Amino acid sequence: MKDHGTKVIRYGVIGCGMMGQEHLRNIALLDGAEVGAIFEPSGMMAKAARLMVPGAAMVDSIDALLAREDIDALLVASPNHLHIGQLEQVAARRPMPILMEKPLFTDPADAARVARIAESYPAPIWVAMEYRYMPPIAVFLEQLQEVTGGVKMLTIREHRFPFLPKVGHWNRFNRNTGGTLVEKCCHFFDLMRLALKSEPVRVMASAGQVVNHLDERYDGETPDIWDSGYVIVDFANGARAMLELCMYAEGAEYQEELSAVGPAGKIEALVPGPGRFWPSDLGAPPVPQVVVSPRNPRGPRVLEIPVDPDLLDAGDHNGSTFYQHQRFLSAVRGLQGCEVTLSDGMKAVQMGLAAQESAATGQAIRLNS
Repeated sequence: MKDHGTKVIRYGVIGCGMMGQEHLRNIALLDGAEVGAIFEPSGMMAKAARLMVPGAAMVDSIDALLAREDIDALLVASPNHLHIGQLEQVAARRPMPILMEKPLFTDPADAARVARIAESYPAPIWVAMEYRYMPPIAVFLEQLQEVTGGVKMLTIREHRFPFLPKVGHWNRFNRNTGGTLVEKCCHFFDLMRLALKSEPVRVMASAGQVVNHLDERYDGETPDIWDSGYVIVDFANGARAMLELCMYAEGAEYQEELSAVGPAGKIEALVPGPGRFWPSDLGAPPVPQVVVSPRNPRGPRVLEIPVDPDLLDAGDHNGSTFYQHQRFLSAVRGLQGCEVTLSDGMKAVQMGLAAQESAATGQAIRLNS
């Protein structure tokens, strides 16, 4: 039911590729929100966006978008390497609430640029760490302290499909993405900090390009984006976390598997991948689960965490994009604070960059806690 007493928040959107279009579908499901204007330089993606949101104005530059007085907030879903420059442009021209897709930046030197913006930006900048809001992961996070008695070991496994094609093939190269352990895995490093309530002090990784994209060529250049690896992170409170990533394992039943263990027990979250990739001959896709396994009394207890079918149809992230927008809108209206700050986004990228460096050099990388 629409709440007609609430002011409608009108989004200006920068970038309407695959992820941007997922945001458009989810904004359409929200109460009190609509897309007012879009900047998308790709003709093909602009055409798709125009069909999805026929009432939105299509503009030819970010400056033109920012000049529109009918825009209340921004969504930035452009390619990774453009994020920091666009954030600076908004900060200089017209700072307003932003939902900024991850990662915040791709070059270690850009951390200082983010820090400068964080010092004086007068509105919420919410970094889009969607995985926090997947229903099974949200339940996992809510219950893990009680179930485990204090997490000592956290493991995150993602076994999934390869990187999908993007406009201009930008996601095939480390220079544009920050590397797989930044582009794909900053979500997981964010979850580690959130679950363990501590800061990383040491990162060790072994990763590389083993299977995917080796036979592709773009302007005579072979992609250098990695497709698999392990990352181990030591935290200041003594807890340890591990990430296992494989991007040539789309045959798996579950795409993400999280487990947290402490002196009292273990809790797991099992999350299927996008339903559109599930083989139709196998019937309905699996339902997300949370498994609680106390040490006493022994025996696992399985909780099914179904996701609203309309939200599943609206994107590839188990409804999390919708729930994230709900909270962002609440922050825009001044009803709550920003849950994923610039500092959170920056630390997740720094963990990913440290993992990239560790895998490249074979050395453990120490971080300031």
